[in-house]
Amino acid sequence: MHTLGFMDEELRSLTERLRQESGASAAYEHLAATGDLDELASVLTAPGQPLWARELAAFRLGLAGDRRAFESLVLLLNHRDPERCVSAAHALARLGDPRTARAAAALATNELRVAYALLPVRLLVELRAPEAVPALITTLERRLRPHDPYRRVALACVEGLGTLGDSRARRVLNEALAHPALAQAAVRALARIPGQR
Repeated sequence: MHTLGFMDEELRSLTERLRQESGASAAYEHLAATGDLDELASVLTAPGQPLWARELAAFRLGLAGDRRAFESLVLLLNHRDPERCVSAAHALARLGDPRTARAAAALATNELRVAYALLPVRLLVELRAPEAVPALITTLERRLRPHDPYRRVALACVEGLGTLGDSRARRVLNEALAHPALAQAAVRALARIPGQR
């Protein structure tokens, strides 16, 4: 029930934001209502489409499990606007494309884009893919440097590694204990790893 409520809320906030971006245009209303997946997919490749239209089409295709949305959703997952990243992560988690975890891991571990790594990290945890634990460990190791400004990304990695409960995370989580902003979450995460003493 909680997940369904979140989906409804996510869809509501996305549709309201994109309706405003489109100026409540007839084109928006048409795209929001159409059940034609081919029409939605054509929006992703047609030249001159506004960003709101591409995002709406990709989101709807993602929820429908249509893999033609994959490239557009990955681009949106790495967008400077956090709301677009949230919507893209939501749709990618439901798309069922085997390339998603690899793409999310690449984004999460890209130091040039670390300011946008929060949603890729959370998506990896939700997917529970083989790529998740190594990517989160790599990202967290880099965040443990002195004066690293990306505490939210570090915290998401610590919490995610706790959720995944993989023993490979023990070493980096023990290192996180020395960082006051991460220590409590690291204690909780370590407690979730089987066989942890």
